[in-house]
Amino acid sequence: MARWIEDLVREVGTAVRERTDATTARRFEGAYGDTLRRTVQPQPDGTAFVVTGDIPAMWLRDSSAQLAPYLHIAADHAEVADLLVAVNRRQLDQVARDPYANAFNAGPTGAGHAGDRTDSSPWVWERKYEIDSLCAPLQLAADIHRATGRTDHLDERYREAARTTIALWRTEQDHEARSPYRFERDDCPPSDTLVRGGRGSLTAVTGMSWSAFRPSDDACRYGYLVPGNAFASVVLADLARTADEVLGDPALADDARALRADLERGIAEHGVVDVEGHGAVYAYEVDGLGGVLLMDDANVPSLLSLPYLGWCSPEDPLYLATRRFVLSPDNPTYLEGTAARGLGSPHTPPDHIWPIALALEGLTSTDDADRARLLDTLLATDAGTGSTHESFHKDDPAVFTRAWFSWADAMFCELVLEVAGLRTAARPTPAPRAAAGSAS
Repeated sequence: MARWIEDLVREVGTAVRERTDATTARRFEGAYGDTLRRTVQPQPDGTAFVVTGDIPAMWLRDSSAQLAPYLHIAADHAEVADLLVAVNRRQLDQVARDPYANAFNAGPTGAGHAGDRTDSSPWVWERKYEIDSLCAPLQLAADIHRATGRTDHLDERYREAARTTIALWRTEQDHEARSPYRFERDDCPPSDTLVRGGRGSLTAVTGMSWSAFRPSDDACRYGYLVPGNAFASVVLADLARTADEVLGDPALADDARALRADLERGIAEHGVVDVEGHGAVYAYEVDGLGGVLLMDDANVPSLLSLPYLGWCSPEDPLYLATRRFVLSPDNPTYLEGTAARGLGSPHTPPDHIWPIALALEGLTSTDDADRARLLDTLLATDAGTGSTHESFHKDDPAVFTRAWFSWADAMFCELVLEVAGLRTAARPTPAPRAAAGSAS
């Protein structure tokens, strides 16, 4: 094990109290080292491919989240910063290959969902378009810059990915009239394919950008994923600063700011609704035609995760009202059992709570005791495996999905570092909104 991991594990052990069944430090050591040992695959071109765990493909979203716990030490360890840059360059290359794809192969092998009816290529494992997939590489690039001061990754590869992303998000502001994207899968649950010949449910123009699928890889019901658009707004703010301060590209900066203003106006006008007993809250999905989905999903970006993403303060009144709704029985994905209480997802079996959501609940809490409780819950619900699973049954953690899910391990590590006071690369205070009537 690298010396810097040993040093960090000791710091965690000193900062966080011991548990009777297993120490936080021991569980942290296993999860923190696992990404480096098992998921990162250096490539001949100098980039690095990151498998998501028990699926041998690289998700743009997952690979960024898997590396989040390493940002906190990257400034002091050049080899960690080099790894982050290598992964980010791989992500940016993947955006160039297909900006509508969510998961990729290490080479043009044709592995994955080759039978889907969509305009795919052998490089693509899966071509479910998710707005957050394009957020992830730009977010990681900005996080590396913030954490280390490095700019060598903010090059022409980054500029082209940024322009491609803005162009696609502009197209998908009017999905009905302008989008070339279609996706259909046969012999699958309805959540794995799109209706209307692969176009998805009908939407009207709102200012927001359309998404075919959620970060769970399940189909959107209403097309405009509100937390996904909030995440895109955060990324565009970072992009505008990078274009101004690093790239010297005022046109790119102006494009990013203009699109950000559209997204935020769309969220303010269409994504905030009144709910009896809760007042004004963020919706999860809308369609601009009156369709509103009131729920949250365990996958990130979620409504619960908005402060973690950098959209708002954890004390923002609209966020707090939304949080109270999300963590209540009024949210159809909220579960309470004898083992735990927290968010589940339509992506997994009924009555299954997601550790990712438990970790995010802690990371967005302002209460130290609440964060410690949630960390205890994560420690107590691994079924003795030492791993953080995708989901577990609310009454029996021995019933779980995905024995190896690196994203969940990463979010466990993020919460440990937060409780230990060692999570140093938190995102900055959100910038003022470009549109009136929004959350901040």
